[in-house]
Amino acid sequence: MYFAPLLAQDAAATMDVSAELTQNILTTNNVWMMLSTALVFIMHLGFAGVEAGFGQAKNTVNILFKNTITPIIGILTYAVAGFYLMYPGFETPGWFGFDASGWSMFWFSPGDADVTSAYADGGYTYWTDFLFQAMFAATAATIVSGAIAERVKLWAYLIFTLFFVGLVYPIIGSWKWGGGALDDMGFYDFAGSTLVHSVGGWGALAGVILVGPRIGKYVNGKTVDKPGASVPLAVIGVFLLWLGWFGFNGGSVLSADPGLVSFVLVTTCLAACAGGMGGFLAGYFVFKRLDLGMVLNGVLAGLVGITAGADVINPGSAVIVGFVAGILVVLSAVLLDRLKLDDVVGAVSVHLTCGVWGTLAVGIFSTNPDHSFITQLMGVAICGVTAFVSAFVIFYVLKMTVGIRVSEEHEKSGLDSHEHGIRGYTIVYDE
Repeated sequence: MYFAPLLAQDAAATMDVSAELTQNILTTNNVWMMLSTALVFIMHLGFAGVEAGFGQAKNTVNILFKNTITPIIGILTYAVAGFYLMYPGFETPGWFGFDASGWSMFWFSPGDADVTSAYADGGYTYWTDFLFQAMFAATAATIVSGAIAERVKLWAYLIFTLFFVGLVYPIIGSWKWGGGALDDMGFYDFAGSTLVHSVGGWGALAGVILVGPRIGKYVNGKTVDKPGASVPLAVIGVFLLWLGWFGFNGGSVLSADPGLVSFVLVTTCLAACAGGMGGFLAGYFVFKRLDLGMVLNGVLAGLVGITAGADVINPGSAVIVGFVAGILVVLSAVLLDRLKLDDVVGAVSVHLTCGVWGTLAVGIFSTNPDHSFITQLMGVAICGVTAFVSAFVIFYVLKMTVGIRVSEEHEKSGLDSHEHGIRGYTIVYDE
């Protein structure tokens, strides 16, 4: 009888400690997720550097303008519709859903947003969830930008981005990450080799086909190199993307789990290194020179390749995945040129070719016996057909209405002076 108050006090103290521990775990997880969000955001600067570095000097401002406006449109569009299309919480796994209640809460009742440990198993808050996923969405559109640079109409590209990020990407993403039909069939894509990278790559391929090659790129059956504006800028861009990938893959753990996050970062980095080595060796074998561009794209290829299975592919296998991706990116670039498909930065080769490879690699190297190569192949095919057809239709409608290609005069003299009134590289001497 006399011990009852003491027992009650002990129980209350235990509950307080438990609540404090839960809150501390939530805080730690959420801080890591916000840091990962910032790292993914930095990738947009990396994309801008790569595209401006590999593009011609006369189009630098145009390229930087697109890479600046893309995340702006992408994040706003994702806030308006994409987030609620992608994460409807299917009651029965299917192909389409929309979370109208979440949309209302976001815009009109933000106080109802769940910022407690009850949301996402204590991994992060509702707001962090939105922002992290919005960065992914904008990345898919940025992939398209680099492939069709230097000859696409700016307004056509911006309209494409609006529909591709606002509708196509989130609907496809919901099939796996939103608990839809692909998730139900056992398809696996940890951080987006298919759902982000190959979706963006399919969009890039559709754009490259419809917009056509740059003037003078293919002459008498030969491929003419178009010197980039700044090799150093391209190198900086690749290293920024590599840095951002630690958040892209590490954040996809969706918590600060020390064991899993560190494992994912190791497999990610090893694949990047192996990809760079694969690009180096394949580039030397094919072009008989030490091709820096192929080393850089090899690094990105390795990163894209490991993204689907960074949490289920062991370090040794990650090296194989990255190395093969580095070789594939070179062979893919050669094939595209033979088909006269002009891709300024190699976006199709990096994100589409290696995104497909990385997703299929899960079915080969995954430590989870539930992951099947056939299921991975089916998922790749379903997402690929949907993304390519959707992007092709959007570009085709734009081509038939507002047009998607600048005039020959503007392309030859450069888009900077015609569309923006300034040049990216200007030397002015005082009189």
